[in-house]
Amino acid sequence: MRREMRFGQVFEGTVVKVPRPGAIGIFVDIGLSVGGFVDVLLLPEACEAWPVEGTVADFDIWWADSRQQIRLKPTDARYLRNDFPDFVEQWRPSWSSDIGQPVRDPGLPTLDELQAPLL
Repeated sequence: MRREMRFGQVFEGTVVKVPRPGAIGIFVDIGLSVGGFVDVLLLPEACEAWPVEGTVADFDIWWADSRQQIRLKPTDARYLRNDFPDFVEQWRPSWSSDIGQPVRDPGLPTLDELQAPLL
């Protein structure tokens, strides 16, 4: 499935879970066999500005690793951190050139990735 996905590809999704507003992120159903997730670092600082469960919006593919999950970025600026351009410049300066590139198969999970859900 990943071979057909591209960074920046847009999916319409429904927010299905906001487990700890302001702390973790949000889970999004994008209609695939893998779940979608928006990390807290991409969302507005004020959790009151986060999309609530049931919100339907567009999301870009932001990242994928060995977890059975696609990391997403909201396309609607209301649901994106206010300083997103600065954030990208500091933490993912290659984003503009990554857009349109295939999402690579990351291979087997690392020990840290396997242990992360246990922590």
